[in-house]
Amino acid sequence: MSENSRSVAVIGAGTIGLSWATVFAAHGLQVRLTDPRPDVRQVLEESVRQFARTLPGGPRDAEELLGRIEVAPDLEAAVSGVDVVQENGPERIELKRELFARVEEAAPAEALILSSTSGLMPTELSRDMRTPGRLLVGHPFNPPHVLPLVEIVPGERTEQWAVDAAVEFYRGLGKKPVVLHREVPGFVANRLQSAIFKECVHLVLEGVVDVAELDEVVTESIGLRWSTQGPFESMHLGGGPGGLRHLFEHLGPGMSRRWKSLGQPELTPETIETISGQVEERFRDRRYDEMTEARDRAQLAVLAAREAARGEGDG
Repeated sequence: MSENSRSVAVIGAGTIGLSWATVFAAHGLQVRLTDPRPDVRQVLEESVRQFARTLPGGPRDAEELLGRIEVAPDLEAAVSGVDVVQENGPERIELKRELFARVEEAAPAEALILSSTSGLMPTELSRDMRTPGRLLVGHPFNPPHVLPLVEIVPGERTEQWAVDAAVEFYRGLGKKPVVLHREVPGFVANRLQSAIFKECVHLVLEGVVDVAELDEVVTESIGLRWSTQGPFESMHLGGGPGGLRHLFEHLGPGMSRRWKSLGQPELTPETIETISGQVEERFRDRRYDEMTEARDRAQLAVLAAREAARGEGDG
């Protein structure tokens, strides 16, 4: 953790904000949380107690973490005197602009302002700010307390010092920040997820597989493969000694034809009913908190095994 970042304000007590608050507290930061919801203290305590069991490096004492998190009475009190602001409000650009205007007035002039938005452009978010150079997107992949990726997206007026500070801040939390070269709707991870999920929906609607079989296909093949090697490295190895260029030369024509045959499903009421109905039937006997904890433990085990394998490779 950077010695320049010892306190952080978390705006928004939804799933992402509460997960971030847990991560920040686990790394010794003093956290101020603000949200207008009347049950904010209750959901904070419940979430930290759950998330503390599945943090990288092992379980943590939830009471110790809660001792570092203060519920502020309003946004202005939350951001006063902090080093970093992590915004996690609803995905409504006018609301976020209003929040950032208030943050700009109340936070220290040197405070770094980060947004967890999953798709809004930082240039648009900072449009009305007097000091837009310190705002940028720090988009985590859900859940932030487990998964390493943070997409850092500068806006047109974001200053380089802010980008560097964001990278240092997230690395200090054990995250893997990736700085995008330019703004694009949905950023990178969610665009990839959207492309794959679109085809998943298409295959189920066409009766090729059901939702459970589709999940099994992914977790037993490309999900496992891509957790250790990204798509380009995987394809490069798939091309044999000649690499990706050889693969393109021999399999490229078929690959191109397959791209043209990919589905274009629409989220009609019928589509939503078909997909949601299968998922709800599949998981009808399982509680959400049990499922999320099982997910987090499994993903932590994958991350630990991957790091161990990489360590053996370096040895």
